[in-house]
Amino acid sequence: MKKEDLPKILPVFPLSNFIIFPRTTVPLNIFEPRYIKMIDKSMKSNRIIGMIQPKKTGDLKKPDLHDVGCAGKITSFNETDDGRYLIVLSGICRFKILDEVNNDNLYRECLVKYDEFSSDLSEKIQEMKFSDLELIFKNLKGLFQKQGYEINWKEIEKQSLDQTINTLSMASPFSLEEKQVLLESKDLNLRKEKLEEILNTYILDNFNNKTLQ
Repeated sequence: MKKEDLPKILPVFPLSNFIIFPRTTVPLNIFEPRYIKMIDKSMKSNRIIGMIQPKKTGDLKKPDLHDVGCAGKITSFNETDDGRYLIVLSGICRFKILDEVNNDNLYRECLVKYDEFSSDLSEKIQEMKFSDLELIFKNLKGLFQKQGYEINWKEIEKQSLDQTINTLSMASPFSLEEKQVLLESKDLNLRKEKLEEILNTYILDNFNNKTLQ
């Protein structure tokens, strides 16, 4: 997909502790009436929506939004007997919000630009050695086990390295702010560094907790 094909005005789905990256896919269970309406409208047009994390500021019903999110295309759509939508969203390109658009819809729309993240649309994948990831894997496995998360590591290890880093960034039990840092990391090497930094703080915390007891 070219940058010109991406909508300038994007319906946004604010979801806390949830990020997606280009070339990753995520299943979503849609049940709130306003987002059912958003998906209805999107399915009739380009099927593109923006995932964005809300901040902890602003109105409870209308929180402030982080500046950077990721646009995704609905690639699978099913309706359940009780009126929910089960969709699969495929990440396309990250965006930056320029302004919020006042509309009569129940859901929110934003004027966005993709310029800073146009590299998301290129097919070129950054080279990275799997050995670079081994320590991250080891530390993450420990963290996931400690937090009671289940991950199919064998499946992840089959992915390309960029998919692996992005999948782990998305699935990790990190805070909203930490996930936002990973989402906004310009490229893969920077994301890998940030992932290591975040993990080191968790490992340090665990170490300190053990020594204090």
